[in-house]
Parts: sequence; C-alpha cells; structure tokens
Amino acid sequence: MALALVVSAVTAYFTATNVTLLNMLFKNSFNFMILAIGEVALVWWLSASIRKISAQTAAIAFLAYSVLNGVTLSTIFIVYTGASIASVFITCAAMFAVMSFYGLVTKSNLSSMGRYLMMGVIGILIASLFNMFIRSSGLDWLISVVTVVLFTGLTAYDSQKMLAVSQHADGSEMFKKAAIIGALELYLDFINMFLALLRLFGRKK
Repeated sequence: MALALVVSAVTAYFTATNVTLLNMLFKNSFNFMILAIGEVALVWWLSASIRKISAQTAAIAFLAYSVLNGVTLSTIFIVYTGASIASVFITCAAMFAVMSFYGLVTKSNLSSMGRYLMMGVIGILIASLFNMFIRSSGLDWLISVVTVVLFTGLTAYDSQKMLAVSQHADGSEMFKKAAIIGALELYLDFINMFLALLRLFGRKK
C-alpha cells in the first residue's frame, strides 16, 4: 500500500510538471474520461480475477492502477497550492494511522459496521453522479464530509479484516493475493479520504 501511494504521488507530480503530457491528457475531456474508465475497469478486473491470476500478476495490476491513479491525481497540483496539499496529506495520514491502529487493537467486531459503511459508499457514488448534473456546492460539501466519515470507518474495518486474515496466513499463493487485495482496499480508503479532505480544506491557487 505504501509503495502504491509513493508511485501515485511521484506519477502525479511528474504529470503535473510536464506541460506536454498535461496537454495530451487533459486538453480533451474525452482523454480524462478514458483514464477514469480505465481505472475503474482495472480495479474491477483485479477484484473479479484474483482467484484465477497469479500473485505476481495481481501485484503488477495494482501498481499499474497506482500509476493510472497518479496521472488523474495530477490535477490536484494544478488546482490546489502545494502547501495545502502537504498539510492535508499529513492530516489524512495521521487520521489513517489512528483508525488503522484502532481497527487492529479494538475488541469490537466491526463486520456489521463494514456492511453499513459499504452501503454508504454506494449512496455517495449515486449522490456524486447526481451532483455532476446539478453542480450544487452545498451537496458537494456534504458529500465530502460524509466521504471522510465513511472511509475513516472503512480504514478501521479493513485493517481489522486484514488482521483476521493474517492470523491464518501460511505463505501460500492464496494468502499473497489476499494481501494484495487488502493493500488495494486500504489504498482506496486513504486516497478517498485524502481527496475528500482536500475538497474541504485545500486552498486553491
């Protein structure tokens, strides 16, 4: 997960500082849409095919996704100041670490909470698609707040789930692939929390 975040950050910065690459990717909104669809398709394929593919293939797909995500994330360097990106990233990292630690040490079973949180994520996706048409700043603010809450909770849930899996790990191919899927889930928790916090507290240029 940490490696994927580093890959995404380096890719985002490289893309944001390369004018030629920016023009090629974002001058036409169709290109950005293709990238976004490619990201979703890659995550869907990885999740659906994890039982059939090798752990090495899964790891390569995860890193490829982190590169694609880094390209789309490059837009934050254009919209927000570097100082606000850094401060929000540090805040997000602290929140993530606290909630992940909570998920690892709590005696409470977070399984039921995880189901409700996933239902909330689906609701957020629907609300976000709806807001693409009405462009309500109030709804956008509410979506960002709820997103932070949902993915903060999911960080604890996914951490606890991975701890439970790790207690039975035997180093087999199946558990290696489970580790990659777990890392992807935590990566998505972090990225979604970070972007929501950036929308709420990031200072625009």
